[in-house]
Amino acid sequence: MSHFAFLSQNAFMGLSPSQQSSSDTPFGLAGIAWDGCVTNRPGARFGPSAIRQASQMLCDGIHPLFDTTPEGQLHDHGDLALPNTSLEAMRAAMMPLIGPLIARQHMVWLGGDHSITLPLLRAYRAQQGQPLAVIHFDAHCDTWVDHFGEPSGHGTWVYEAIQEGLVRPECFVQFGIRSAGQREAREYVADQGGLIFNARALRGLDSPAQLAPLLQQVRERMAAHGHPPVYLSLDIDCLDPAFAPGTGTPEPGGMSSNQVFSILEELVPELNFVGMDCVEVAPPYDHAELTSYAAAQFVWTYLCARLAARSTSVGAD
Repeated sequence: MSHFAFLSQNAFMGLSPSQQSSSDTPFGLAGIAWDGCVTNRPGARFGPSAIRQASQMLCDGIHPLFDTTPEGQLHDHGDLALPNTSLEAMRAAMMPLIGPLIARQHMVWLGGDHSITLPLLRAYRAQQGQPLAVIHFDAHCDTWVDHFGEPSGHGTWVYEAIQEGLVRPECFVQFGIRSAGQREAREYVADQGGLIFNARALRGLDSPAQLAPLLQQVRERMAAHGHPPVYLSLDIDCLDPAFAPGTGTPEPGGMSSNQVFSILEELVPELNFVGMDCVEVAPPYDHAELTSYAAAQFVWTYLCARLAARSTSVGAD
């Protein structure tokens, strides 16, 4: 058997090898098909394949706001070949694979469950030479000190990243938090000096104008700390299950697709982003591919926003 059956056999946006150009393009994408740390329903290992399949609806991929496309600027590296039964073995195998990629390209990572973000942050911390700021979309705070008796999992990565000094706590921003949990976990990021915009605080705020006061807080926070490198981690369960039923731990009362698009469109071109992941898409529980389509378009929006920012920066030079 040469590969696991759940590994992707297609490329993002259906790009052919000629359309992708070479692996030296400015942007790269890779899948991490791992769901060995889910605490409810498994299935996120199928996320990278489903997101790629949904992305084929993007056709030429020209973004209506940023008027740019990833075509010719993006190389899809496929899914990383990793062990799939041991968290420690998977993370150990990840590190030598992801380091060269992030050193060469601005990478987008398709998960997989959220436990993949911790080793990614370790690699980015080493590559950047400093702790990162983080924009984190999620229903769950992911700040528990253990994973149901195990030391690490998809609900502990934020706590671990702060404890390890991988991130700047004062530049850690969470959107959409709403799950049950003890106060020490729910407010951990705020207690460390970060910002939390929970789902209740976001109710009724959809457009850029409505979200402007919150987004200005994020901009000012990053500026006050010298515009550090920013990593985006987008757990698809930040969305209400009406928008994203295909996830392992759905939580009613979540964000709308419009809210996430508004935040991405406003912040991604402006802040110093160095990479992103989109995790917890679980196609076995999806309806009409709603979740996969949302994830594909969030990734596409991020890529186009960064392309637009790059073009502006080049033009300014």
